[in-house]
Amino acid sequence: MVPSVLPSPAANGAPDIDPGEAARRRLIVALDVPDASSALHLVGRLEGTCTWFKVGLELFVAAGPRVLEPILARGHSIFLDLKFHDIPNTVAGAVRSASQLGARMMTVHASGGPAMLAAARKALESVTNPPQLLAVTMLTSMDAEQTAAVGLQRGPSDQVNLLARMALDAGMRGFVCSPQEVAAVRALAGPEATLVIPGIRPAGSDAGDQKRIATPAETLRMGASYLVVGRPIAQAADPAAAAAAILKEMATAL
Repeated sequence: MVPSVLPSPAANGAPDIDPGEAARRRLIVALDVPDASSALHLVGRLEGTCTWFKVGLELFVAAGPRVLEPILARGHSIFLDLKFHDIPNTVAGAVRSASQLGARMMTVHASGGPAMLAAARKALESVTNPPQLLAVTMLTSMDAEQTAAVGLQRGPSDQVNLLARMALDAGMRGFVCSPQEVAAVRALAGPEATLVIPGIRPAGSDAGDQKRIATPAETLRMGASYLVVGRPIAQAADPAAAAAAILKEMATAL
């Protein structure tokens, strides 16, 4: 059976397992593709290599909630990354509805504020086997220039720290941040928090539109629970070989 959300994969007290299997449990492949058939084709090419897949806005808008069904039917776990951000009542309803789709993790924007985060968390209290709720701190495409452009006086690291503290106070125990803030958020949130980290780029790969990035091994050593990797795998000539190389690098840090 594919494991669901690990309670604390970054904690020193985690059970000893083979580093290769540990890496496999902690890699999430982003299905950032334009349609269901492309997504299922990629999942098929990665069969036996990866167990977690991320469904984000592009695929969800194109294919709808039903795109999750064949992925779940193959025994995989899904990270539903829709980054809900609206008034508290609307987000609570969206979280409640999304919790019925079978995903094991889902996201809301921390910048929606403590009332919104509390409403999202409360919406899951009556759900059987609810997904892990993650607060997105700042997008990995945001650097100091981008934060200044939207009127933030703090740099990215300070803003992530502020949002993570606020989310903790609102009862959140899962977070999304860039590799550059992993160590600080881990120290703040403690060993039991779930940290899901995008912006992962193997050495020598193209950064694309990501600004705050790091390699897989570096990010795990800094305290990440899960790594989200998209284009370096999805756009590779051989996605399975690309994933295997990333898993091999991850295993060196576990």
